Amino acid sequence: MKKSQYEKEIIISKTCQKGSKGNDVKKIQEWLNIHAIQAGGPNSATSIDSDFGPATELAVKNFQLANQQDQTGIVDDEGFRRLCMPMIDAYKTTVFGSGFRDLVIKVANNHYERKPMELQMNGTQNLGPWVRSYCQGNEGNDWLWCMGFVQTIFDQAASGMGKDFTTLMPLTYSCDVVAMYGKQQANLISYNQVRNDPSQVKPGDIFLVQKTINDWIHTGIIVNVSGDCFETLEGNTNTDGSSNGIGVFKRTRNFLRSKLDVFSIEGF
Repeated sequence: MKKSQYEKEIIISKTCQKGSKGNDVKKIQEWLNIHAIQAGGPNSATSIDSDFGPATELAVKNFQLANQQDQTGIVDDEGFRRLCMPMIDAYKTTVFGSGFRDLVIKVANNHYERKPMELQMNGTQNLGPWVRSYCQGNEGNDWLWCMGFVQTIFDQAASGMGKDFTTLMPLTYSCDVVAMYGKQQANLISYNQVRNDPSQVKPGDIFLVQKTINDWIHTGIIVNVSGDCFETLEGNTNTDGSSNGIGVFKRTRNFLRSKLDVFSIEGF
């Protein structure tokens, strides 16, 4: 895979315990918060300040209790592996499919089932291990990660077939770059063409929300076309379909009411 940042997100350099400081502690605190936020998670939310104090120690013990581990309050390699197991499963699970389109959808579903989400702190959005894995180490307000999610899925699916997804589209985090490249390569189906003949669109293609003729603000993977709607899997969105949301969601989008251009992956 070209996008290998996830490998850095699933390891720490040393065992951490009360008194430890630094980036390893920050990574532990991030995952503790992710588990706490998600439904049914342990009482493990704590400040993300890179300082392993009493609150972080208790949060670790609560996570360990919820996962039938000894409550040591210490995080070693195996303990951190348990914390970041959702990401390990998303990237390391072998997925089988009948062709690229099928693989794209199955890989995307595998990520979705691990509940990827961003963290937000002190007015800053688009933070945390999932964002960094999709955006090759980058994070912060400017890093809208919907295209990072799409291209990570393409990268993983293509790599499983021994292919390079950058022969399909350039490596980028920009919807505009992909849409313009699609126009140049005659791979972009305009929203008017989609409305006139939705049979052109197939599962595995991606939609691009057109704001103006040369500006696209959000993207996601089409998993099904049903009537006037696309069923999608998309990152950096929410239940309202925001282009700067909080996680990976399954959505339905009415292509008759929205300007949804489509980048076709036919022939890859």
